[in-house]
Amino acid sequence: MKRILIVALAVSIVALSLWAPAWGAERQLKAVSFLPKNHQLCAMIHVWVKRVNEACKGDLKINWVGGPEVIPPFEQAGALQKNVVQVAFIPAAYYRPLLPEADAISLSKYDFAEERKTGGLWDFMVERHKTIGMMLLGTWLYDPFYLYVNRPIEHLNDLKGLKMRTAAKYDKMMKKLGIIPVTVQFGETYTALQRGLVDGFGWPTLGPRQWGWLDYCKYVIDVPFYTRQNTFIVFNLKTWNELPKAVQDKILDITIKFEPEMKAYFEKEIEKEKKEMAKVGLKRIKLSDEETRQFLKIASDAVWEDLSAKVPDVVPTLKKLMGYE
Repeated sequence: MKRILIVALAVSIVALSLWAPAWGAERQLKAVSFLPKNHQLCAMIHVWVKRVNEACKGDLKINWVGGPEVIPPFEQAGALQKNVVQVAFIPAAYYRPLLPEADAISLSKYDFAEERKTGGLWDFMVERHKTIGMMLLGTWLYDPFYLYVNRPIEHLNDLKGLKMRTAAKYDKMMKKLGIIPVTVQFGETYTALQRGLVDGFGWPTLGPRQWGWLDYCKYVIDVPFYTRQNTFIVFNLKTWNELPKAVQDKILDITIKFEPEMKAYFEKEIEKEKKEMAKVGLKRIKLSDEETRQFLKIASDAVWEDLSAKVPDVVPTLKKLMGYE
């Protein structure tokens, strides 16, 4: 009988050790980003991770293990769903096949505070992400997109026939402008520009000068588009639901306060970078008011048309929640 009790006690101890996280041990979460950790666009991710780890010390620690060298960018959403990683810093465009409507947030006319009002756009996006096993927490980047070209243009029609390095975010927009989109791996973009395989590219402000892309593209159409970034902080939903509510509340509070600060940081960086771009000879092309409106309408229509074909039922709701109706 005594031996049986000893065995039973040993089994109980093992069982308790397996359930240790529920009894207060610090839970370790792996995170991954679609860009390398040292990329300048990831600067504020470091801030968010540090704040969460400090606030949740003893309960939770986020280990940001790396970027595309750990998991290829387009595979990161799947890894998050499968709980291979528990946190990801990725753009919604990279998991568009799973949730097309998520990427539409780039058309939002509202600021973070307005989006987060009860029953607003953010609540809608959170619930939609839950349907694919993700918990949407916040946004970690602000840097509107531009089109950079290797020749001066005067009108939108001058873009027709140009070959430009594309990305999932603006592929359809380029086609509507008459541009020929060309898929080029990020690391091969400089060579593609150098060899004349592409005539330009789409990208935000931060990065192209440092990578040498402006050596071959001395012009930028000075009309920012998709200004509300789609780069999200997302958790594996099961992992999120297992966290104590007090920990969830801390993380959400940190994230809500982080977003406007993050945007202010990048706005300053963008202005500094524009001055550096001018020093290396980048010229900004101004379109007429009418062509500017036309350009932005094409960018917007490309998103709405794609969504109307894929998820027509959610389009009216999205338009209302983002300030279009």
